[in-house]
Amino acid sequence: MNNWLGKKSVGLVICALVLAIIATGCGAKANNSTNKNEAAGNSEQASGETRVIKHAMGETEIKGTPKRVVVLTNEGTEAVLALGIKPVGAVQSFTGNPWYDHIASEMEGVEVLGKEGQPNVELIAGLQPDLIIANKMRHEKIYDQLKAIAPTVESETLRGEWKNNFKLYAEALNKTAEGDKLLADFDARIDDFKAQAGDKLKETISFVRFMGGKTRVYQLDTFSGIIASQIGLARNEMTLNTKETFADEITKERLPEVDAHRIIYFTYETGDGKGNEQEKEWTNDPLWTGLSAVKEKRAYRVNDAIWNTAGGIKAANLMLTELAEIYDIKLKN
Repeated sequence: MNNWLGKKSVGLVICALVLAIIATGCGAKANNSTNKNEAAGNSEQASGETRVIKHAMGETEIKGTPKRVVVLTNEGTEAVLALGIKPVGAVQSFTGNPWYDHIASEMEGVEVLGKEGQPNVELIAGLQPDLIIANKMRHEKIYDQLKAIAPTVESETLRGEWKNNFKLYAEALNKTAEGDKLLADFDARIDDFKAQAGDKLKETISFVRFMGGKTRVYQLDTFSGIIASQIGLARNEMTLNTKETFADEITKERLPEVDAHRIIYFTYETGDGKGNEQEKEWTNDPLWTGLSAVKEKRAYRVNDAIWNTAGGIKAANLMLTELAEIYDIKLKN
């Protein structure tokens, strides 16, 4: 009898211990679940925080990470795509139908909002965006209309300083870290180019653009010019002595001033044939064919969208790749 009671007591103690262990385990799972839910809640709260973005037109409050983004500049479109966001609407590319070839595959289904200089405000409103990316040079006059539709951020300029614009857009999109990484990767490619180029950096380079009825030499404050400066490529006397930081519009008589060790030329053709006509007329002229760079086959025809018109981070990387090929440099990335 006593032996049986003793065994029974031991059994009851074991059962009690097992139940306690089970209860502790359940409690731990419940606590883990609660912690995960709290973490998720904190993450959601963080993504919904309101940020104040300073830009060319003042300050704009943006809540969380925008999902429905409208872009009103060509270089802005490249920035948004590079940061992993497909815009719901964008202004058409300056050339292409309606997008540049190098971004066309990423822009399927994106609403065309007219031209960069005259976007369709009604179409923008109809898309119900939660962020509009614009530019003061193009859209200062319609800023009040745009910000009435959605939070609007405008960059200052559209010349060569694409990096500053890119940083602003990344901040507005709540993707500053991703943007910094992309810029660091680009700078690493520049450093790789410089390291391999050696004395080639001392060889002068000139940029010529043919357009309908006009020819320009592009100087330091241009898309191609700023990238050339970052690499450290030498420029010819014309560029070093000009008062125009953006471009000099020239007559044929000034073609000898354009000569350099390398000439890069591109043509802005909108479909009416006038750009191509200008290029053909000038490049067949004895003043062009007599240039040392042309005679020695160091004049290179390149794509206008990539080397000038697109003006964004995707074009910058493509331009650098092509420039490396011209200089016979094999970039690591």
